[in-house]
Amino acid sequence: MFSANSFLLLMAVGAAVHAATDPFEKHTISAPGINASFIGYGARLTNLLVNDRDGNPQDVVLGYDNGTQYAEDTATYHTYFGPVVGRYANRIKNGTFTVDGITSNISENEHGGLDTLHGGKVGYDQRNWTISALTNDSITFMLADEAYEGFPGTVITYATYTVTESSWTSRLVSIPLDKPTPIMLANHVYWSLNAFTDTSKPTVLNDTLWMPYSDRYILVDNILIPNGSLGVVAANPPLDFTLPKEIGADIESAHACGWNCTGYDNAFIVDRPRYSGPESTDLTLLSLWSNTTGIRMDLTTNQRSLQIYACNNMNGTIAVKESQQHGDNTTYVEKYGCIVIETQQWIDGVNHPEWGQEEYAVYSTETEPAIVWAKYDFGTIQ
Repeated sequence: MFSANSFLLLMAVGAAVHAATDPFEKHTISAPGINASFIGYGARLTNLLVNDRDGNPQDVVLGYDNGTQYAEDTATYHTYFGPVVGRYANRIKNGTFTVDGITSNISENEHGGLDTLHGGKVGYDQRNWTISALTNDSITFMLADEAYEGFPGTVITYATYTVTESSWTSRLVSIPLDKPTPIMLANHVYWSLNAFTDTSKPTVLNDTLWMPYSDRYILVDNILIPNGSLGVVAANPPLDFTLPKEIGADIESAHACGWNCTGYDNAFIVDRPRYSGPESTDLTLLSLWSNTTGIRMDLTTNQRSLQIYACNNMNGTIAVKESQQHGDNTTYVEKYGCIVIETQQWIDGVNHPEWGQEEYAVYSTETEPAIVWAKYDFGTIQ
């Protein structure tokens, strides 16, 4: 029988008025002081140019010059440069969870089958999203997820990216059409606010990070799976960014990122003050700035956690984009050459009812859509 949900799905697919035949074609949106480019493969941000302190545009996100290189990356390094990751970002222990008494088994794609990372073997980052709207300053991609990778039910997701003067806003809206399901999307952008302009210092170690409301973090085991406990950054000073601190200040003493790891790959909890709601967007939750270019980024989001990864595993084999080549010799992405900031809910929250995060992890036809809203405001310091 032709169900109402099937009708909704067809309507959603049919709404793609700007259907892209080439998922690797770049589409650019612009506003004063900012230009952003995207491709349909993963609803992916490929370039983001903002002005430095001298008024020169700098590309502050990592990626590739040619859109097809992202598919090649998937088959080799699989860095997740710039896409939406989902249906469930970050890690799910053993690739399994139980919702309403029904256990689902998702394709495991990491550590020999011990967990699912960023949605499984073929996550949202590898899907060809359809363009459903495009203007000079905004683009919307759509993806119909019909139980991909073993997740229950069908989910329609819209990713809308908008630029206004010196700012970029990402709004991810996921609508379950039938079954209850975990949903946790995130933009997986690699940042370098110094834009590799100083070839003698091609890392983010001298950039300053500030997360004033992240007093706690989620403790993990040797493969970055939550163990159920929560830590306080005051007891682990390398993780304390509640006051502005250079990323490299004590990174060599940071070892809470898995087995034999030095650096940052941690899920920081956002503890908003009493006067702000649990998903309020009235506060700047993270600031990052580069003394090299003077570019500063301030982040607001409705999410309750920030995953910070300092590119600990980069090893100088991937060249930066042509827009980021500033010397006579080719610049490559070295260890600590970038920083990933994922706005999301609590990692693997669906498997930890003791945290009380179910309303932020599981969605159905009886709940509001899952919405990930984040705004990145850019300015300069002197």
